[in-house]
Amino acid sequence: MAETAVLFVLGEVLEFLKEETNLLSGVHKDFLDIKDELESIQVFLKDADIRAADEADTNDGIRTWVKQLREASFRIEDIIDEYLRLMHRAKSNPSGCRQSLFCKIASLIKTLIPHHQIASEIKNIKISIRGIKERSERYNFQISQTPGSSSSSNSSRETDNRRWHDPRLSSLFIEETAIVGFEGPREELSGWLLEGTAERTVISVVGMGGLGKTTLACLHHRFSIIHRPLLQMLHKMDDKSLILQVRQYLKHKKYLIFFDDVWQEDFSDQIEFAIPNNNKGCRIIITTRMMQVADFFKKSFLVHVHNLQLLTPNKAWELFCKKAFRFELGGHCPPELKFMSKEIVRKCKQLPLAIVAVSGLLSTKAKTVTEWKMVSQNLNLELGRNAHLSSLTKILSLSYDSLPYYLKPCILYFGIYPQDYSVNNKRLTRQWIAEGFIKCYERRTPEEVAEEYLSELIHRSLVQVSIVEGKVQTCQVHDLFWEVLIRKMKDLSFCHCVHDDGESIVVGSTRRLSISTNLNNVLKSTNNSHFRAIHVLEKGGSLENLMGKLCSQSSILKVLDIQGTSLNHIPKNLGSLFHLRYINLSYTNVQTLPKSVGELQNLETLDLRETLVHELPHEINKLEKLRNLLVRHSNYKGNYSLLGYTTGVRMQKGIKILTSLQNLYHVEVDHGGVDLIQEMKMLRQLRRLGLSQVRREHGNALCAAVAEMKHLEYLNISAISEDEIIDLNCISSPPQLLRLHLKARLQKLPDWIPELECLVKVRLSFSMLNYDPLQSLKNLPNLVSLCLWDNCYDGEIFHFQNGGFLKLMTLNLRCLYKVNSVVIDNGTLLSLEHLTLEKIPQLKAVPSGIKLMHKLKDIHVTDMPAEFVESFDPDKGQDYSIIKHVPLVFVRHSHGPNLFDYDIRTIHSSSKES
Repeated sequence: MAETAVLFVLGEVLEFLKEETNLLSGVHKDFLDIKDELESIQVFLKDADIRAADEADTNDGIRTWVKQLREASFRIEDIIDEYLRLMHRAKSNPSGCRQSLFCKIASLIKTLIPHHQIASEIKNIKISIRGIKERSERYNFQISQTPGSSSSSNSSRETDNRRWHDPRLSSLFIEETAIVGFEGPREELSGWLLEGTAERTVISVVGMGGLGKTTLACLHHRFSIIHRPLLQMLHKMDDKSLILQVRQYLKHKKYLIFFDDVWQEDFSDQIEFAIPNNNKGCRIIITTRMMQVADFFKKSFLVHVHNLQLLTPNKAWELFCKKAFRFELGGHCPPELKFMSKEIVRKCKQLPLAIVAVSGLLSTKAKTVTEWKMVSQNLNLELGRNAHLSSLTKILSLSYDSLPYYLKPCILYFGIYPQDYSVNNKRLTRQWIAEGFIKCYERRTPEEVAEEYLSELIHRSLVQVSIVEGKVQTCQVHDLFWEVLIRKMKDLSFCHCVHDDGESIVVGSTRRLSISTNLNNVLKSTNNSHFRAIHVLEKGGSLENLMGKLCSQSSILKVLDIQGTSLNHIPKNLGSLFHLRYINLSYTNVQTLPKSVGELQNLETLDLRETLVHELPHEINKLEKLRNLLVRHSNYKGNYSLLGYTTGVRMQKGIKILTSLQNLYHVEVDHGGVDLIQEMKMLRQLRRLGLSQVRREHGNALCAAVAEMKHLEYLNISAISEDEIIDLNCISSPPQLLRLHLKARLQKLPDWIPELECLVKVRLSFSMLNYDPLQSLKNLPNLVSLCLWDNCYDGEIFHFQNGGFLKLMTLNLRCLYKVNSVVIDNGTLLSLEHLTLEKIPQLKAVPSGIKLMHKLKDIHVTDMPAEFVESFDPDKGQDYSIIKHVPLVFVRHSHGPNLFDYDIRTIHSSSKES
């Protein structure tokens, strides 16, 4: 949308003018003129975008105007970046030529020509924008009520034109017999409506578009219309009179009020005083896609929230058959269509509206495999052009259209990744930051603001997440919403996605390129100079050619993500990518980095995890803007050793310059010694630190360095050998620490660990403690994950005492060679969901306390004694009753030297057996 592009580049211009105080003569005024023109245009951008996207509006001139404005915004971005690159090159001119007249003349020529070209381009952009503004007057755009923002409300013109075409209306009139899969949610809502307190109560149904929120809510009431003259009178009232009139009307009534599809976060404040609390059991039902709306009500109302989920696979199939074969075949799928029907239902990803729309389309088709296969194969195309599916597309698009402008490029980024791709949240948010999507305010870091943006998208029911250890780890969008994003990206020149070997490359103004196919033929005729981000998501093909072209052509590239590809080498001229802010080389075969990496003065993230890089060039210490330096290699092969499982990287002294670092792991400190560790005292912004090959003599320096890291959330320390004793007791308690992993022999568990109120995860290995560490850890108030590994305890009995570990969800006991008994008091570990017992050769009996852990979802048993495994055998084990309530029990036995060489057997409990 032009609104997003213009507001984004307007922010870039303002930042540019603020930072660049020594602009070329005349350039500053030209940029000020461009800023003024953009500000005068932005007040009607929202209406321009609505009309350009309206398929009923046949005025191609409006669409052309929006496209021209968007492309002008791109030109402004590019010229700012080119100016900054030129200024950097001028400042870094080699000093050796300063005394040579020839060098001075050559340098002057090289500088003046580009300066003149930049000034000329800026003037052309200014003229272009002025012309765009003048042409806008003929289209009679409406001024937005809130310039620079987006909301779900449309202009009055659009509302009048579409009153009878709202695709959401059908949800209000669905027959009850046509509804499938709402049995559980309906029962819960009925309980909240008919039972409970007499106090005024809000029942909120929250979920993504198309889940059936309105349908579910309408199962519980029938519509009645307030007297029409009263409605007409209310329409003419001011806010105060309206509140008084509604309040008086409801004062003595037991009422049920239904607000459908609420988008405004502060809607609660708008209706609070109009709806009296008369203690008659009154109820208010709202449906919304935004969790913030439901949460806002909690300030003034008693609130029940039902987070509506996707249908189960069985219910999805039932709904499909009910709709596709409604008037024939008795509502049953014929055998010859069953395979293809299952495939179609799978593509709908259990979204009720999608199933209803697609099955409705199929109900009009001939019941042949050929016909249905054609629909299945072209479902993504049908979404954009088939009248049967238009309501589905419009409802899903509403979620995008309603976003504020700053979230639109963030959600579009999900379209860069393949369908059904689950992307790591850190990878995603770091790319947002590199692209400039994240605008910081007050004292918040870019990472904090990016997480806030992601959280807002989650709460708007647009992003689905997996949560591990209390934090979002990976996320994705529903497949059908992904299809909507793909079309939006194409319309907005946001990204071109290449999924097919024979697909041609669009070389226009497209800003990003995503490749998920073999590279061999994709890049031969492609000009890479206009891409700001390139993502390669496929192993096949030669990456060396791509890297060579990028380093010679891509002067404005900011994001390069080639994770998991077959890349072997990095070109020596990598440093020519001046604007590069994010480079992800993880899971490639890269072995070394060129010295020119030190020229990447804007680099923020360097991801080298699971590469073959074991030493970084000294030039890495020049990167003052570097925020994330991620280097780690895991050894999955050969005889497993926890201490040798993860190796890090060697770094040269000079690391103290990298004061912007937020994440640094893993560094092999034995190479740099005490001097290197002492330099780390300057890295006061660190959130995550991983150090390996630590020696006893490093202890004091390490404690002193950690004491300076007031924001530290994750600390991982590994000794150089199992017998190396590391004294960490001198560390002053890092108050923000969330995760702690110590792989070292300890004379005692540091006193500061039990004081860490924020700690959610602890791993102890090789510590050889001569007393049960559970007594020190049991009262940690937020601990959700505990791993006790590799002889962390030198005793025989682990005792989980009553009253401890109230929030613990994951417990992992492994390689404890002296432990012969695990005692779990009744009523302990009641929040536990995941239990792992591995290589505890003296443990023969299943802990009886497991019997009362009703939240336990799975138990993993690996290389345990035969006597232990036989004791819970479903047929003959005397302890089977202890674990029979657990849905899944996995039994593994190693059969090879590598980490994942094992056989696996799955035991289903009797109560959950499928």
